[in-house]
Amino acid sequence: MTKGKIGVTTENIFPVIKTFLYSDHDIFVRELIANAVDATQKVKALATAGTLGQELGDIDIEVKVDKDAKTISFIDNGIGMTEEEVDKYINQIAFSSAGEFLEKYKDQVGSIIGHFGLGFYSAFMVSKKVELDTLSWQPDAKPVKWRCEGDPEFTMVKGTRTKRGTTVTLWLDDESAEFADDYKIEGLLAKYCKFMPVPIVFGKEKEWKDGKYVDTEKNHIINNVEPLWTKKPADLKDEDYLKFYKELYPMADDPLFHIHLNVDYPFNLTGILYFPKIKDKLELSRNKIQLFCNQMFVTDSVENIVPEFLTLLHGVIDSPDIPLNVSRSYLQSDANVKKISGYITRKVADKLEEIAENNKEEFESKWDNLKLFIEYGMITDEKFCEKALKFALFKNTDGKYFHMDDYRKAIEPAQTDKDKKVVYLYTTDPVAQYQYVEVAKNKGYDVLVMDCPLDAHYVGLLEQKIENSTFARVDADTIDALIRKESKEEVKMSDDEKKHLTEVMEALLPKESKYNVKMENLGPESAAIVITQSEFMRRYRDMAAVGGGMNFYGEIPDTYNITVNAQNPVIEKIKASEQGLSADNKLLKQVTDLALLANGMLKGKDLSDFIRRSEELL
Repeated sequence: MTKGKIGVTTENIFPVIKTFLYSDHDIFVRELIANAVDATQKVKALATAGTLGQELGDIDIEVKVDKDAKTISFIDNGIGMTEEEVDKYINQIAFSSAGEFLEKYKDQVGSIIGHFGLGFYSAFMVSKKVELDTLSWQPDAKPVKWRCEGDPEFTMVKGTRTKRGTTVTLWLDDESAEFADDYKIEGLLAKYCKFMPVPIVFGKEKEWKDGKYVDTEKNHIINNVEPLWTKKPADLKDEDYLKFYKELYPMADDPLFHIHLNVDYPFNLTGILYFPKIKDKLELSRNKIQLFCNQMFVTDSVENIVPEFLTLLHGVIDSPDIPLNVSRSYLQSDANVKKISGYITRKVADKLEEIAENNKEEFESKWDNLKLFIEYGMITDEKFCEKALKFALFKNTDGKYFHMDDYRKAIEPAQTDKDKKVVYLYTTDPVAQYQYVEVAKNKGYDVLVMDCPLDAHYVGLLEQKIENSTFARVDADTIDALIRKESKEEVKMSDDEKKHLTEVMEALLPKESKYNVKMENLGPESAAIVITQSEFMRRYRDMAAVGGGMNFYGEIPDTYNITVNAQNPVIEKIKASEQGLSADNKLLKQVTDLALLANGMLKGKDLSDFIRRSEELL
């Protein structure tokens, strides 16, 4: 028997492991399985090369839980270790002092294990004792048993294994007794290992017999050793991709499209990404990409590996060039990660452009579910934006779709203002803004539907990207003010008359808002009073609502433009009446309330008074 101290230059590494290195205690399952897979892959490589000198045999990895004894065992038939290898790989931990280590890697809590060969020591997060029983593949090797009870002292004795491989047994401490449960461990194996390249056995398959589930003779394999992304796209059909998506997200709607990633230079990357139906569910759709390293699950928080807008996609990415255990700062600075991010962005843009060009009808039919994703990408990623300008669509209130260049050509003759700018009219709610849409269409203008949560930001971006353009919501002003063709003859009013009109309208309108009052000639067919909100104020308020960083706009009272149409017959009648334009004029109050009602601004007592007054006037 050999006794000794683990080779670390700190009195005890184990408190550091328990309290600092690992933020997620369940990570020990992943680390110990990763070691077993590595040992198994190495012995397979020896067999393939013809240097193993023995039968490869069964290469499954088995996990066993003993609830009564509170133990978990990880058993592989891999390459095994000699006594010298145990001393080298288990007894020596490669850093100089715990103090130096903690200072150098303080930003990598729970994420540094793999860099230092500490994966095996993750076992001590949950264990009061760990035993390793191993037999090397090498001829004449002797079995070795290593044991440690959570302090620098260890013992090595002759082992009990008679077959090549390694068994790691954990005696769980009292705080970690929850892991001595079949359902708990099976859940962790499914989380971390469901696509590992070596079969992982956890108990037996069960069948219903005599009113209960009983074990069969068949091993219960918890993983799929050949997941879809490891196969060649040419060998797969659309139904294969859909089946795999359902395996990943059983409750999700069918995806819109998929992209199969496969590159081996200048980095290694495979994977399948899906476009989900996100519509307006921006936050609900995030963090559905699963990152793997050689088929071992790493994380589903991939913000530092792919651009932010791509976190709306679903699917898997697998790259051995992204280690299992890495820090955020590593991901942000690593050259391979940046290349991977750029590659994925380009592939996504190319796929969308290909569909838009080759299957226009399909692309249009799915645009409403795609546009949030595409707008998000255009707003946050310049390279994606430049590509997306070629395939992004506009949709108008008649439900027709247009490429951006085609739409400009269609509206340019009618919607170019006196300053030679093309005015893109849009509505965020065709039902609520119906009257404004109809006024615009009666003028021969076209109106876009822009009802995406990001559109306040998006129209600002488009104004930068599309030359000589401006975007205006149909209710941002009177239609003639939105698309000014020529200077209009102003209604002649003295300063006193303007002041009087302002005071009258402010007396009739809700007190919580502010108003800019004016009188214009809008024609006899236009409404008596038109209420609008300036494009600038409304747009920036909307941007603040979706995190535009301008929250001070939310504290400013709503300001509305009130336009009294001097040429409307009702206004002419009011002006000619005995009371004239005064707050006591019931007819003026009535048309003011009608304007408020049309804008959803008439509520509570004011709405009740309006209904009663309407009955009186009738």
